[in-house]
Amino acid sequence: MNTQTPLTDVYSTYKQNVQKYLENISKINPQYFQSITHFEVECMKACEKTINASVSVQQEFPKKTGISTEISRATKNAIIETKNHLRTLYLIILEESQKLKKHRLFQYFQNQLSSFPK
Repeated sequence: MNTQTPLTDVYSTYKQNVQKYLENISKINPQYFQSITHFEVECMKACEKTINASVSVQQEFPKKTGISTEISRATKNAIIETKNHLRTLYLIILEESQKLKKHRLFQYFQNQLSSFPK
């Protein structure tokens, strides 16, 4: 009795291996994107801390030199409005970036898989 597996051509074996690879990638894909998102959040926190420290240092200078830092209500409203627009723009860019990452990864593997002989 022969217990050896039947021989197949190299392309079908290669295609099977790639399919297994793609299946494993699709299983870890959500974890990958969660890690990227977590990294982006950590970067934003670091930026926020840096900006807050910078503002604190800048606040001390006028206090010690007696320079007035008062701004008009219109200027304050313009700053708040700009901040809100920038926040909205950032969220749109972040969402589109996530879509693009997923799309590019999917396209890459689709192209790789379609290049195999049938």
